[in-house]
Amino acid sequence: MTGVSETESGAEGAAELGGGEVGEVAAEQGGADGGAADDQRWLAMAVELATQNVRDGGGPFGAVIVRDGMLLATGQNRVTRDFDPTAHAEVMAIRAAGAALGDFSLAGATLYTSCEPCPMCATASLWARLDRVVFAADRHDAARGGFDDLEFYELLTRDRATWPTVVQPVDLGNRTEPFDTWLETTTRTEY
Repeated sequence: MTGVSETESGAEGAAELGGGEVGEVAAEQGGADGGAADDQRWLAMAVELATQNVRDGGGPFGAVIVRDGMLLATGQNRVTRDFDPTAHAEVMAIRAAGAALGDFSLAGATLYTSCEPCPMCATASLWARLDRVVFAADRHDAARGGFDDLEFYELLTRDRATWPTVVQPVDLGNRTEPFDTWLETTTRTEY
Protein backbone atom coordinates (compact mmCIF):
# COMPACT_ATOMS: atom_id res chain seq x y z
CA MET A 1 0.00 0.00 0.00
CA THR A 2 1.31 3.43 -0.87
CA GLY A 3 1.66 5.84 2.01
CA VAL A 4 0.59 9.39 1.25
CA SER A 5 0.50 11.88 4.05
CA GLU A 6 -2.22 14.49 3.65
CA THR A 7 0.16 17.19 4.77
CA GLU A 8 2.47 16.26 1.89
CA SER A 9 -0.16 15.90 -0.78
CA GLY A 10 -3.39 17.65 0.19
CA ALA A 11 -6.33 17.39 -2.20
CA GLU A 12 -3.94 17.32 -5.16
CA GLY A 13 -2.51 14.01 -3.96
CA ALA A 14 -6.00 12.62 -3.51
CA ALA A 15 -6.89 13.67 -7.05
CA GLU A 16 -3.83 11.81 -8.32
CA LEU A 17 -5.20 8.70 -6.63
CA GLY A 18 -8.67 9.09 -8.14
CA GLY A 19 -8.74 6.29 -10.70
CA GLY A 20 -9.23 3.64 -8.08
CA GLU A 21 -5.80 4.09 -6.60
CA VAL A 22 -4.59 3.33 -3.13
CA GLY A 23 -3.34 5.76 -0.56
CA GLU A 24 -3.02 6.09 3.16
CA VAL A 25 -3.76 9.34 4.90
CA ALA A 26 -3.44 9.77 8.64
CA ALA A 27 -6.53 11.45 10.04
CA GLU A 28 -5.63 14.77 11.57
CA GLN A 29 -8.22 14.33 14.28
CA GLY A 30 -7.34 10.70 14.93
CA GLY A 31 -9.76 8.05 16.05
CA ALA A 32 -12.22 6.09 14.01
CA ASP A 33 -14.02 7.62 11.06
CA GLY A 34 -17.64 8.52 11.51
CA GLY A 35 -17.64 11.71 13.55
CA ALA A 36 -19.30 14.76 12.02
CA ALA A 37 -15.96 16.54 11.45
CA ASP A 38 -14.45 13.44 9.84
CA ASP A 39 -17.54 12.94 7.69
CA GLN A 40 -17.26 16.53 6.44
CA ARG A 41 -13.54 16.16 5.77
CA TRP A 42 -13.72 12.89 3.83
CA LEU A 43 -16.87 13.92 1.97
CA ALA A 44 -15.13 17.14 0.90
CA MET A 45 -12.31 15.01 -0.53
CA ALA A 46 -14.83 12.92 -2.50
CA VAL A 47 -16.45 16.08 -3.89
CA GLU A 48 -13.03 17.47 -4.87
CA LEU A 49 -12.19 14.21 -6.66
CA ALA A 50 -15.50 14.44 -8.54
CA THR A 51 -14.93 18.07 -9.51
CA GLN A 52 -11.37 17.35 -10.66
CA ASN A 53 -12.61 14.39 -12.67
CA VAL A 54 -14.99 16.69 -14.58
CA ARG A 55 -12.09 19.07 -15.26
CA ASP A 56 -10.14 16.07 -16.59
CA GLY A 57 -12.98 15.07 -18.93
CA GLY A 58 -14.72 12.48 -16.74
CA GLY A 59 -18.04 12.22 -14.94
CA PRO A 60 -18.94 14.21 -11.80
CA PHE A 61 -18.44 11.43 -9.26
CA GLY A 62 -15.72 10.77 -6.69
CA ALA A 63 -15.38 8.42 -3.73
CA VAL A 64 -13.04 7.62 -0.86
CA ILE A 65 -12.97 4.66 1.49
CA VAL A 66 -11.77 5.18 5.06
CA ARG A 67 -11.22 2.79 7.94
CA ASP A 68 -10.02 3.74 11.41
CA GLY A 69 -9.30 7.28 10.24
CA MET A 70 -7.05 6.07 7.40
CA LEU A 71 -7.71 6.55 3.70
CA LEU A 72 -7.75 3.11 2.08
CA ALA A 73 -8.56 4.10 -1.50
CA THR A 74 -10.13 6.66 -3.78
CA GLY A 75 -12.10 6.38 -6.98
CA GLN A 76 -13.34 8.60 -9.77
CA ASN A 77 -15.91 7.81 -12.43
CA ARG A 78 -14.10 6.17 -15.37
CA VAL A 79 -17.09 5.08 -17.44
CA THR A 80 -16.29 7.07 -20.59
CA ARG A 81 -12.52 6.93 -20.23
CA ASP A 82 -12.40 3.14 -19.85
CA PHE A 83 -15.52 2.34 -21.94
CA ASP A 84 -16.78 0.49 -18.86
CA PRO A 85 -20.34 1.17 -17.67
CA THR A 86 -19.47 -0.37 -14.28
CA ALA A 87 -16.48 1.93 -13.64
CA HIS A 88 -18.36 4.18 -11.23
CA ALA A 89 -16.34 6.05 -8.61
CA GLU A 90 -17.65 3.89 -5.77
CA VAL A 91 -16.85 0.64 -7.61
CA MET A 92 -13.38 1.90 -8.50
CA ALA A 93 -12.71 2.78 -4.85
CA ILE A 94 -14.08 -0.58 -3.64
CA ARG A 95 -11.86 -2.45 -6.12
CA ALA A 96 -8.78 -0.48 -5.08
CA ALA A 97 -9.47 -0.89 -1.34
CA GLY A 98 -9.98 -4.63 -1.70
CA ALA A 99 -6.76 -4.96 -3.69
CA ALA A 100 -4.84 -2.86 -1.16
CA LEU A 101 -6.09 -4.92 1.77
CA GLY A 102 -5.93 -8.25 -0.01
CA ASP A 103 -9.48 -8.88 1.15
CA PHE A 104 -12.92 -8.67 -0.43
CA SER A 105 -14.46 -7.60 2.87
CA LEU A 106 -14.29 -3.93 3.72
CA ALA A 107 -16.01 -4.42 7.08
CA GLY A 108 -15.27 -1.56 9.43
CA ALA A 109 -14.86 0.92 6.58
CA THR A 110 -16.91 3.88 5.40
CA LEU A 111 -17.49 4.89 1.79
CA TYR A 112 -17.72 8.65 1.26
CA THR A 113 -19.12 9.55 -2.12
CA SER A 114 -19.88 12.81 -3.85
CA CYS A 115 -23.36 11.60 -4.81
CA GLU A 116 -25.85 9.07 -3.51
CA PRO A 117 -24.78 5.71 -4.94
CA CYS A 118 -26.80 4.36 -7.84
CA PRO A 119 -28.42 0.95 -7.26
CA MET A 120 -25.34 -0.85 -8.63
CA CYS A 121 -22.99 1.01 -6.31
CA ALA A 122 -25.32 0.65 -3.33
CA THR A 123 -25.38 -3.09 -3.92
CA ALA A 124 -21.59 -3.19 -4.39
CA SER A 125 -21.33 -1.48 -0.98
CA LEU A 126 -23.43 -4.24 0.53
CA TRP A 127 -21.32 -6.94 -1.14
CA ALA A 128 -18.17 -5.21 0.16
CA ARG A 129 -19.64 -5.32 3.70
CA LEU A 130 -18.97 -1.62 4.22
CA ASP A 131 -20.24 -0.36 7.57
CA ARG A 132 -21.47 3.00 6.26
CA VAL A 133 -22.06 4.95 3.09
CA VAL A 134 -22.07 8.75 3.39
CA PHE A 135 -23.02 10.92 0.40
CA ALA A 136 -23.37 14.59 -0.53
CA ALA A 137 -25.61 15.13 -3.59
CA ASP A 138 -28.60 12.83 -4.02
CA ARG A 139 -30.31 10.97 -6.87
CA HIS A 140 -32.40 14.05 -7.72
CA ASP A 141 -29.22 16.13 -8.13
CA ALA A 142 -27.82 13.39 -10.38
CA ALA A 143 -31.02 13.42 -12.48
CA ARG A 144 -30.69 17.19 -12.86
CA GLY A 145 -27.18 16.54 -14.20
CA GLY A 146 -28.56 14.10 -16.78
CA PHE A 147 -27.75 10.82 -15.00
CA ASP A 148 -30.12 7.85 -14.69
CA ASP A 149 -29.75 7.12 -10.96
CA LEU A 150 -33.29 8.24 -10.07
CA GLU A 151 -34.77 6.40 -13.05
CA PHE A 152 -32.95 3.17 -12.09
CA TYR A 153 -34.14 3.39 -8.48
CA GLU A 154 -37.71 3.77 -9.79
CA LEU A 155 -37.21 1.03 -12.40
CA LEU A 156 -36.25 -1.50 -9.73
CA THR A 157 -39.63 -1.03 -8.05
CA ARG A 158 -41.50 -1.94 -11.26
CA ASP A 159 -42.32 -5.32 -12.74
CA ARG A 160 -39.41 -6.69 -14.81
CA ALA A 161 -41.75 -7.05 -17.76
CA THR A 162 -41.70 -3.24 -18.05
CA TRP A 163 -37.90 -2.94 -18.08
CA PRO A 164 -36.13 -1.78 -21.26
CA THR A 165 -33.69 -4.71 -20.91
CA VAL A 166 -35.18 -8.19 -20.94
CA VAL A 167 -34.15 -10.14 -17.82
CA GLN A 168 -35.57 -13.65 -17.87
CA PRO A 169 -34.83 -17.15 -16.62
CA VAL A 170 -34.43 -20.16 -18.89
CA ASP A 171 -35.08 -23.55 -17.32
CA LEU A 172 -31.85 -25.52 -17.70
CA GLY A 173 -31.62 -28.99 -16.28
CA ASN A 174 -28.27 -28.42 -14.58
CA ARG A 175 -28.96 -24.86 -13.46
CA THR A 176 -27.96 -25.60 -9.86
CA GLU A 177 -24.76 -27.47 -10.73
CA PRO A 178 -22.45 -24.53 -9.96
CA PHE A 179 -24.08 -24.11 -6.53
CA ASP A 180 -24.03 -27.83 -5.85
CA THR A 181 -20.32 -27.90 -6.70
CA TRP A 182 -19.78 -24.83 -4.51
CA LEU A 183 -21.49 -26.49 -1.55
CA GLU A 184 -19.48 -29.70 -2.04
CA THR A 185 -16.17 -27.83 -2.15
CA THR A 186 -14.68 -27.84 1.34
CA THR A 187 -11.84 -25.46 0.41
CA ARG A 188 -14.13 -22.66 -0.79
CA THR A 189 -13.74 -19.14 0.56
CA GLU A 190 -17.05 -18.09 2.05
CA TYR A 191 -18.37 -14.64 1.34
